[in-house]
Order: sequence, then structure tokens, then C-alpha cells
Amino acid sequence: MISEQLVDMSRLQFAVTALYHFLFVPLTIGMVWLLVIMESVYVMTGQVVWKDMTRFWGKLFGINFALGVTTGITLEFQFGTNWAYYSHYVGDIFGAPLAIEGMMAFFLESTMLGLFFFAWERLSKTQHLMVTVLMAIGANLSALWILIANGWMQNPVGAEFNYQTMRMEMVNFWTVVFNPDAQAKFVHTVSAGYLTGAMFVLSISSWYLLKKQDVEFAKRSFRVAAAFGLASALSVIVLGDESGYTVGESQQTKLAAMEAMWETKPAPAGLTMMAGINEAAQKNDWEVEIPWVMGLIGTRSISKQIPGIREIKAKNRERILRGIVAVNALETLRAARSDVLAQQVFEQHKADLGFGLLLKKYVTDVNQATPEIIERAVNDTVPRVTPMFWSFRIMVGLAFAMLALFVLAFWSTIKSANMHKPWLLKSALWMLPAPWIACELGWFVAEYGRQPWTIYGVLPTHLSVSTLSVNNLYGSLAGFIGFYTALLVVEMFLMLKFARMGPGSLGTGRYKNESVHHATATPA
Repeated sequence: MISEQLVDMSRLQFAVTALYHFLFVPLTIGMVWLLVIMESVYVMTGQVVWKDMTRFWGKLFGINFALGVTTGITLEFQFGTNWAYYSHYVGDIFGAPLAIEGMMAFFLESTMLGLFFFAWERLSKTQHLMVTVLMAIGANLSALWILIANGWMQNPVGAEFNYQTMRMEMVNFWTVVFNPDAQAKFVHTVSAGYLTGAMFVLSISSWYLLKKQDVEFAKRSFRVAAAFGLASALSVIVLGDESGYTVGESQQTKLAAMEAMWETKPAPAGLTMMAGINEAAQKNDWEVEIPWVMGLIGTRSISKQIPGIREIKAKNRERILRGIVAVNALETLRAARSDVLAQQVFEQHKADLGFGLLLKKYVTDVNQATPEIIERAVNDTVPRVTPMFWSFRIMVGLAFAMLALFVLAFWSTIKSANMHKPWLLKSALWMLPAPWIACELGWFVAEYGRQPWTIYGVLPTHLSVSTLSVNNLYGSLAGFIGFYTALLVVEMFLMLKFARMGPGSLGTGRYKNESVHHATATPA
């Protein structure tokens, strides 16, 4: 049996690298469309300030992009180094969208990024705008294919287990691509990225306005960010609702944990705003509930029930018992692939194979599983409720707080005098970390809520890891944390340096913080 410490360390290492990586991804996704908007206005109006805006914000985008690529490469290698059996078991399916992402999206985005920075004087205005548009499309295509891969982990459609090869194999590529979970995750995630980019520009522009530095430049940036951010905040909330519906369709366990719903409630279920969660007793000591709302979000109806954790565990117990039959039939087929009776038994029970494999965390031979071991496996099928419940609520609370800020910011751009209100500008500045916190919490809810599975209902996490030593994982984890922290410090230093300089870092001679030498040496 695989050591539990090995599994926990492998999970921790992937979680740390993914959380670091996801500090950079949302800003890349969001900033690039703001650059498209700014450059489009430059092409249409010919006003050089819009070109300067595109170049300045593009400089900060480029710093962030470089760090995102560096941290992302490590994640893909980890599938082979730390999760070798996972890669073997589902590589035919999971590898396809990742390969397409590299060939189609990453190369397009990277090539256009080079042209964006170095072809200002070599391309016409329209040609350079097309480069920026293609760069934005590449960034979003990259997110699409990665989220198709991740969406399949959440809802493994378009694939079947083949007992001849002992692996999952793709049976319908387009079913994988148009997986409802993948599409919902894509639109929700990129909207969160757009919100992050808008908040970044709004906050820094607010800082310039507070300091009365490059005011006209800052006001234009503030207006663009306010409008884009308002649309993005509304999209995040609306598409988050759609994402909640798809979770209710395919991952009822995750939905029940997010809502601390221990018992199946009469339809339509209410939305629990706050609760005193008692995991030991599997109940809420107290709760504040809004009637009907959860039923409408999770089922799109007023008559369909959302199962509670106790009911889900009862169903999972039955699936584990059927899964024991599937595991035994599979063991027989491994020894004799042509055994017709074993084939028939396996076909009848293969949908529950993954639940039978949950027992291998505790026993090598599933037939030796005692009622106590089966009960432990049943309890494993539900992630801890408290972190799921509160992570989701903090994320949603931040989303509505950002929506309120962008409503006020957008209104202030209509009433131009209000744009200089110190309380609004300071609020925008203090809200700068909010989208990153919300994005990290969203990732946590999605991934931790899938446990104990790497592939939901198919492959348990404890069977997915490589045969590494725990000491190797400690060493590599320490190395990753040290290296990534150094990269984060470098990015923060560069971001703060150029943000403080503002558009003066372009050396055009039109802005504050430019040396006389630099201003005269560089043509406007």
C-alpha cells in the first residue's frame, strides 16, 4: 500500500506550486484584453496617450507573463515526476488538451508577445493591434485547453476504462471538449481573470490620482478599468451561478460540502449564509439561511432536491460494495483476459470500480475490508466541510465587494468630479489583493472539493502518486518554495518599481519621473 505521508506530501507539493502559479495566471488573462481596448482606442483616435497606456500597462503585463510561464512549466512536469500512475492511467485523455494548449495557444501567445514588445516601429497601427488581439486570443485559448483537461478531472465524460490495457481511454474527443463542467469552469475562470486585470489597473490608477501624478493618463486608465471591471464582476457572479449548477449536476458531494448540507432538505433548499459547523456530530449547531436560493442555483427548479451528506454517504457505501465486485472481476481479467464470465461481471459493475479502489488505501486485498474499513472509505468520500464552507463564502463575499467597488468607480467616471474622491481612490487601492484572494480560494474549493479523487469517481488520489521517497518530496518542496518565493519577490520588486515610475518609465518625455537625459534621448 502507498504511504499516506507520501500521498499527503505529493498533494502538498502540487498545491503549493499550483497556488503560486495561479498568482500570475489571472492577471495575464485579464490584462491582455485591457491592452486590446487601449490600443483599439489609439488606432481609432490616433491620440498618443492611448499608445503610451498600452505600452506602459503592457510592460507590467510582460513581467507577470514571464513569471507565469516559469511557474507553469513545473506543474506539467509534476504529472510525470509525482503523479506517474495518474499519467499512465489517464494520459491518453488528459494529455490531449495539454498538448493542444502547447501547440496552439502557448506558441501563439508567446510569438505575439515578442511582436507586441519589439514591433511597434516595424508594423502599422492596425497590424500591431492585430498582434495584440492574437496575443489575447492565445492567452484565452491556453486557459480553455487547460480547463478542458481540469474539467474532465471533475466530470470524466467521453472516456471509458479498457480492461485490456488497464487504462482509461478516450472514446469521444468532442464530448471531452464540450464537457459542461469544462465550459462552465472556463467562462468563470477567465471572467475572474478579467476582474483581476481590471482591479490591478484601477488600483494603480487610483494611486496616481491620489498622488496627482500623470493625472490625465491615470484618469483614462481608471475609466477603462472601471467599465471593464464592472462587466467582469457581473460576469463572475452570473457565471459563478452557472458553475454552481454544473457542480450540482456532476459533483453533488462537493456541493453538499460547500453548503454544509448534512441532511437532504425539502425542495427548494435554502442557501446557508453562515453556520456553526459541527463535523464530529455531522450537523450545524446553528445557521442563517435564505429560503429557496440554493435549490434554484443547484437544480434550476423548485421541486428537485439536493442530496445531503448523510444520503450521499449511504449511496457511496452501496457503490463501494458494488466496487468490490468490480475490483475482483478486474483482478480475474488481469490473469485471464478472455474470461467471459469475469467480463460480464465487470461490465455490470465497472461504473463503481473507482469506489472499490478506495479500499486499497487501507487493504491490499479489497475482500479483506472489514465493516470498519468500509466505513472509513465511506467517510473519505466527503471532504472536510469547514474549509469548503468558509472558503466558498469568503470568495463570494469578495466578489460582491468588488462588484460594489466597480459600480461606484464606474459611476464616478460618469460624474467626473467624483473620480477624485479620496475615499473611493483609497478603497480601490486597498481592494487590490481581493481578486487574488478570491481566485486562490476558488481554486481551493474546486480542487480540495474533488477529494478523495484525482479523477472524480474514477481514480482515487492515493493510487495516483509516483513511488518516490518522502525525503525527496521534502527536499523538492523546500526547493520549490524557495525558488518560487524568490521569483515572487523579483516580480513584486519589478512591479512596484515600474508602478511607482508610472508612464515615465517609457521615457517619452511626456510624464513625471523621467530624467532629463532619458526624456531628451528618446523621441516622443
